[in-house]
Amino acid sequence: MKQDERVPFVDALQGARVAAYEPGEFVEQESFMGAGEIRALARQGGIAPGVSVLDLCCGIGGPGRFITKELGCDYLGVDYSADAIDIARRRAGDLPCRFEVARIPPIPPGPFDVVILLETLLAFPDKEPLLQEIARALPTGGRFACTFEAGLPLTDAERSQMPDADTVWLIPTDEMLATLARVGLVVDWQEDHTESHAATAESLTAAFAADADAIAAEIGDQALEELLRAHQLWTDWMRSGRVRKIALVAEKI
Repeated sequence: MKQDERVPFVDALQGARVAAYEPGEFVEQESFMGAGEIRALARQGGIAPGVSVLDLCCGIGGPGRFITKELGCDYLGVDYSADAIDIARRRAGDLPCRFEVARIPPIPPGPFDVVILLETLLAFPDKEPLLQEIARALPTGGRFACTFEAGLPLTDAERSQMPDADTVWLIPTDEMLATLARVGLVVDWQEDHTESHAATAESLTAAFAADADAIAAEIGDQALEELLRAHQLWTDWMRSGRVRKIALVAEKI
């Protein structure tokens, strides 16, 4: 599913997504992260009352709304989908969140105390220009909190299997760390979430399959088949170690 096509999926997948996560772990995220992982990453990034936060590729803003409610901050989420931003604004209610439509890159100039990028770095084939902009938007001591999919680039055979493979660009961990260092961001916290994300991907696959008829009625048989195939591939790749899921926080030096 491409980013600009995901909005029709929101209502269709809601019930299955709620069922797939442990109680309290679903906060309308469009990813494999649980609420506990989102909270932990935000705290490691220093998000707290009065901290200015830029959330890149925020989608419908589930994690951003959750972070604002849980930790308090001056939050701005940006995404290129106007429909997703409309949903984010409506669901924010009285929360002090701001959401804007913007294609990334470029990113808002800041400065921001924290920039977050959750589960979408893999959509950028060339990551260094984006990371350069993120570094420029942070003051010295500012923090970049993200998750990324670590692994060698997909082979032609793997790309042929993965739906929307043009949005799947893996990066080896050592290359990611070296790229961050080149733009002036030094990692001071890192955690492997592969096991938990594989379990979530597997749970989501089962939940989508269990609700297949209702989901297909909303998004169509082909879209459902691609959704199931993509989630099964992610499960297999994470279970086998082909892909690792890494969360990290890097500081601007």
